[in-house]
Amino acid sequence: MGLTAKIRTRDGWAVSHAVVTVTDMTGTQVLRAEADTEGAVRDATELTPGAYTVIVTAVGYAPVASSALVTASGRAELGNVTLARQGGTELPPPGPWTVDPAHSSVGAVAQHLGISSVHGRFTDFAARIEIAPDEVEKSRVEAVIRAASIDTGNGMRDDHLRSPDFLDVEKYPEIAYRSTGLTAAGNDRWTVHGELTLHGVVRPVDLDLAYLGTGADPWGGTRAAFRATTELRREDFAMNYNQVLQAGIAAIGTTLKVELDIQAVQGESLPQA
Repeated sequence: MGLTAKIRTRDGWAVSHAVVTVTDMTGTQVLRAEADTEGAVRDATELTPGAYTVIVTAVGYAPVASSALVTASGRAELGNVTLARQGGTELPPPGPWTVDPAHSSVGAVAQHLGISSVHGRFTDFAARIEIAPDEVEKSRVEAVIRAASIDTGNGMRDDHLRSPDFLDVEKYPEIAYRSTGLTAAGNDRWTVHGELTLHGVVRPVDLDLAYLGTGADPWGGTRAAFRATTELRREDFAMNYNQVLQAGIAAIGTTLKVELDIQAVQGESLPQA
């Protein structure tokens, strides 16, 4: 294989329409290859050993140029190439945005038995984003999750999670998040500062936020996409239940990884179906 590469976004998604162009030191194009549906580039053209310039382009992304050294084998292995959305740190247009639950997910991952992970999600939630027109740092987000909507794919486990051992949904039916500030953390990346109300406890929680871009939808609206992550300690929210197995291994990990994939529609409400 002469040239291999994997083209990805900053959050690991494949860029299936990327094009890789290779030129020699005189600027002459010697190879042009397109990524497949998995963002992989595999071209069998054997290259003459030496130094080359590699340019990766894709519609909607800033081009990336780098140098590559072809070995005596005639191969160039570029590894992972990361493309950033065109426009750098621009955020969506100012004003209200309504999160679309049908195209968003609120998930959590917990360690189980010290060797594997259990994935869960909340299926009933609503959120609103306000992008500030003057100072981006003044942008806000508020979200409410119905605690009883937890779904891990196992009914017995879900009932236990709804019980007083964990979420205690009868006493605390809602999980709420309200932002208190926003700071830049790099191109297209932000840290959202806020307060999480969970299991009757209010704690400061920061979200690592990536802005994935804005575009038109088939219904005449404008949509923006975000991905956010954070990690919570169960003991911070008075959820201390656990079982200790042989050799001192806890059945359930003490931390939760929270993963949010968000799609929001510009405006005060969602479009009518």
